[in-house]
Amino acid sequence: MQRTVLNRKYFSTPFSRDYWHQAFSELKNTRTLVFAALILALRIAMKPLKIPIAADVNITFGFIVNALGSMVYGPVVALLSGAVSDTLGYLVAPSGVYYFPFIVLEMAGSLIFALFLYSTDITPGRLILSKFCVNLFVNILLNEPIMVRYYQLFFTSAYQPFVWIRIVKNIVMLPIESLILIIVFRSIIPALSKIGFPVPGKMQLDYTKKHILLLAALFVIGAGAVTGYVIYDYNTKSFSASYTSAERLQKNTEMNAWVVEQNPGLKAEETVTIIESARSTVGNREMTYELAIYRIDAEKYRQKHEEAEKAIAEGNTEVKAYTADTLNGYSKSKAAKDEALIRIGTGTAVTDKHTGEKISLSVSMTWNEEENP
Repeated sequence: MQRTVLNRKYFSTPFSRDYWHQAFSELKNTRTLVFAALILALRIAMKPLKIPIAADVNITFGFIVNALGSMVYGPVVALLSGAVSDTLGYLVAPSGVYYFPFIVLEMAGSLIFALFLYSTDITPGRLILSKFCVNLFVNILLNEPIMVRYYQLFFTSAYQPFVWIRIVKNIVMLPIESLILIIVFRSIIPALSKIGFPVPGKMQLDYTKKHILLLAALFVIGAGAVTGYVIYDYNTKSFSASYTSAERLQKNTEMNAWVVEQNPGLKAEETVTIIESARSTVGNREMTYELAIYRIDAEKYRQKHEEAEKAIAEGNTEVKAYTADTLNGYSKSKAAKDEALIRIGTGTAVTDKHTGEKISLSVSMTWNEEENP
């Protein structure tokens, strides 16, 4: 199972105590750390480089350097290199707002390449599978929820997860990126060996028909896995979680007007309706909203409004205005915590998710005015 080349053991899989002992020992190897530093510099330099081929679709080259470095220094150094690469990359070439969870993407990609390529024979199959796993698990499945949260925190527009052009890009680009990896590894590995870096003892980098079949099979598997995940995510998620502040205010206000219209005993200026969830399923034209209906406690609202106005007048920039729009723009959790809102009922509304047409509304009032004036 193992053979020693240049004082390094080689393994058929990473599922070995010796494999991880060797991977941790790379942290004490000066030559390895110097090489990791060079790779890190190259990764940062290549981050901005891209060839645009369509909207939101670019050919990038950082994955080549990442794969090559991970092959040499292994999973432990790869994780650290990925973490440093993300942070330094942003400091050198800032883009948008720094968001710490992006570090997970860099680390995960480096780890996957290392697990497939470190201390083992390098074949087209390993290169193809490593890039496939990075594209599927990192670029698609892991990237999307992080990007959704990033946009929620720092932007007014919502990030649309699982846009097909990005998904297709990662699947369709797999054969091209795999071929690039094979060509580069075939050229670089002999050079690394000549300058004393431990490299695979056996290379079989001929691109054959079986590798074309492997790519085709991975394309089908990737497309099927992503499609299944997208359908599951769509059918189970609440769309209200991705509303921007402006969208939440607009939709809550529209629902409140509908609730008041259907319940003459309520007054629009005294009532707040909050969308607690918005759900639909693939192929269903209907969007179902679960609603919480609140009555505004006039005295508490007036008190909080005056306190906010006073703080703002005194120059306190940390305090925001407290108005009717504040209440109508609440999420489920914020509405439940505001003492100026008294929950008086629940509701279920159904609309056409494409046209916005109102289909049905049912309201259940849980507040008894006589018992709780």
